[in-house]
Amino acid sequence: MPVSTNDLKNGMTLDLPEGLCSVVEFQHVKPGKGGAFVRTKLKNLRTGAVVERTYRADEKLEQAIIEKREMQFLYRDGAEYVFMDTGSYEQIQVPRDVLGEAANYLTEGNGVYLQMHGSEIVGVDLPAAVELAVAETEPGIQGDRVSGARKPATLETGLVVQVPLFVNPGDAIRVDTRTGEYLTRA
Repeated sequence: MPVSTNDLKNGMTLDLPEGLCSVVEFQHVKPGKGGAFVRTKLKNLRTGAVVERTYRADEKLEQAIIEKREMQFLYRDGAEYVFMDTGSYEQIQVPRDVLGEAANYLTEGNGVYLQMHGSEIVGVDLPAAVELAVAETEPGIQGDRVSGARKPATLETGLVVQVPLFVNPGDAIRVDTRTGEYLTRA
């Protein structure tokens, strides 16, 4: 569906010759002489590369329609992750590389939104924070309450985060999915 460069919004997805791109930033520029133009910063959804492009004002670009489907993560099957559509109960297998960093926050039973362009998965919407169990870390020592001191902890998904000294193996913690940082004990 064609969209004018005057109608661009942050987060909008465009179907360009280089692939599907999300608008990270845009700026309308009206120089003293010459025609107005739009300077954009676009992120390629497949490669993650960020490119800057300049378009004439009112130039038509193709907008990609992204459908968000509510899915539940069921289990890992080797290198693939199996999801179930919560509406139709249809199951799909997704390779780990398609999920990217989101795979570090998935535990069985988690609900997520998969961003679909046709039948292709182009992104994953996670909740702002998830609860994960600590698989291994050095045990906390009684009285070890140094303010701000941290130690590495490996979580059940394999993600390694810095946690306070009082966190022990088996504890459930909340992790921010945007930054990958420890928030609090659950």
